[in-house]
Amino acid sequence: MTTAPHPLRFVGFVGNHNSSEIIPRQGPVVDRDYIEATAKAHEYGGFDAVLQAFHSDAPDSLQVSQHITSVTERLNVLIAHRPGFQAPTILARQFATLDQLSRGRTAINVITGAERAELARDGNTLEDKDDRYARTSEFLDIVRAEWTSQTPFDYQGRFYQVEQGFSLVKPYRESGIPVWIAGASQAAIDVAGRHADTFALWGETHDQVRELLSRVRAAAVRNNRPVPAFSLSLRPVLADTEEAAWAKADAIYEKAKALLDKTGFRRGDLPNNEGARRLLSIADQGHRHDTRLWTAIAGLTGAKGNSTSLVGTPDQVADALLDYYDLGVTTFLIRGFDPLPDSITYGRELLPRVRQLVAERERARAVAAE
Repeated sequence: MTTAPHPLRFVGFVGNHNSSEIIPRQGPVVDRDYIEATAKAHEYGGFDAVLQAFHSDAPDSLQVSQHITSVTERLNVLIAHRPGFQAPTILARQFATLDQLSRGRTAINVITGAERAELARDGNTLEDKDDRYARTSEFLDIVRAEWTSQTPFDYQGRFYQVEQGFSLVKPYRESGIPVWIAGASQAAIDVAGRHADTFALWGETHDQVRELLSRVRAAAVRNNRPVPAFSLSLRPVLADTEEAAWAKADAIYEKAKALLDKTGFRRGDLPNNEGARRLLSIADQGHRHDTRLWTAIAGLTGAKGNSTSLVGTPDQVADALLDYYDLGVTTFLIRGFDPLPDSITYGRELLPRVRQLVAERERARAVAAE
């Protein structure tokens, strides 16, 4: 199966307040000034989009994303959503409405979830993870029908039933609202093969990334769908010299270790999330892999979310990102341990270098193909 090449994209992160593994939250849970400043910094720095996360105790990601689009002009929002707790017909109309208001700047990041305690806080009734992914697939069937159907439709599934569903509001663009899916279990891969426009994975070793991308490509072929774009999540640690960058990484680790209880990132039991287990499998073997991949924070926190880094000078980290680009990754979801100033540094020092390298690589490939 051949597919059109995917464009190079950079996605940042806008939290609801200033916090990280090394920064305990201070101030309001919904810090409007911080949200606005961080969103504008990403837009000014040349990011294509920013992620708004989903947690059972966090502010509503759709509403915060609406505010982000209202204070920016070009920045897209990747909005995390967990299926199973809201009717897919209603969610589809909410997303389509925001997509219209923002003139096509939304995407949905579908988070099925693996941790029982986190899911239980919102009233989850499905204990089996494969069942939850099956529910996610039905959820997306209905969401896409709401976005695309020109006439009322019925849907009879195991988890959802809809009679004469229909939405007057459709996505802003004819191509629709992009769907992102993440996960490393076979159930997650199967859902991605059926639904994903972009498949997201953590910052793993080259061998791990190569293996996972191969599985997703095969799943897309089985479903007779285009191969999705691939996104890799990383926490770049930059400095003027390589020695200074590794010293900075060591300082981040020591600060995170000292603040585990205050930040809430203390490592617990072995996670049920297959992606987190993959990260821990390499973190437990050592903290440095493939020259620049640093897994110390993943090992410290139990791989809670995006927790692996590339460490070096901007040129060195740009070269390391290009190695992943050569494997098939065209989207990089990056955020720092000091989120706002790091996003400014990335926009100034890292993004232009990677874009230049990719442009040179593509020109060379075009010449070679002539």
